[in-house]
Amino acid sequence: MSVQRRRGVGVTIYPSVTTTDARQNTTVRPLGEPIEIKAWVSADRSARAEVPGQQWINVYQLGTASDLAGVDMWSRVQWDGMWWDIVSPPAHHRGTRLTRHWTFIIRQRPDNGGLDG
Repeated sequence: MSVQRRRGVGVTIYPSVTTTDARQNTTVRPLGEPIEIKAWVSADRSARAEVPGQQWINVYQLGTASDLAGVDMWSRVQWDGMWWDIVSPPAHHRGTRLTRHWTFIIRQRPDNGGLDG
């Protein structure tokens, strides 16, 4: 599946925040205020689990013209009804006002996103 830059799809990104637990340990969690953006999507790679014990992998590349300040590899993405991890740091591609953009790679999570605690 590939969605090009002109149309885009709706994506929700949960930026990471640093929190302190009861033992005064600092942890980074994706609990920030969600950011709604339009992004273009292209398939990167995937592998299906053919036998029991193997793990399936779905990896996509997202790109957006939106500013992604505060989004890093600890952030989470909700797209297409599923949760995704950011597996590469968001890369800012400089250029003119019409061509500058951000890209990053996402991998599908096998659970509910890990936001329940």
